[in-house]
Amino acid sequence: MGRRRGRRKNKAGRASIACIVMLLLIVMSFQIVRLYDKNQEYIAREQELLEQLEEETERQGQIEDYEKYIGSKDYIEDTAKSKLGLIYDNEIVFKEQ
Repeated sequence: MGRRRGRRKNKAGRASIACIVMLLLIVMSFQIVRLYDKNQEYIAREQELLEQLEEETERQGQIEDYEKYIGSKDYIEDTAKSKLGLIYDNEIVFKEQ
C-alpha cells in the first residue's frame, strides 16, 4: 500500500506541475500577442511622426525663405507700392479706367 500512495502522490504532483506549465504557456502567449500588437501601434505612430517631421522641416524652410524676403529691399518696395501707393520719381503708372 505504501508504494501505491507514493505513486498516486507522484501522479498528482506531475499533473499539477503540467497544469501550471500549461497555464504559464497560455499567459505568456497572450502577453506575446499583446506586445506584438503594441509594437505594431508604435511602428505606425513612428511613421506618422516621421511624416510630420518632414512636413514641419519643409514648413521651416518656407518660413526661413519668407523671413529673408521680408528683410529684402524687394519686399519694402512691394509694400510701399501696394499699400501706400508710393512710386519712384522716374516710374510711369498706368491706371485702368
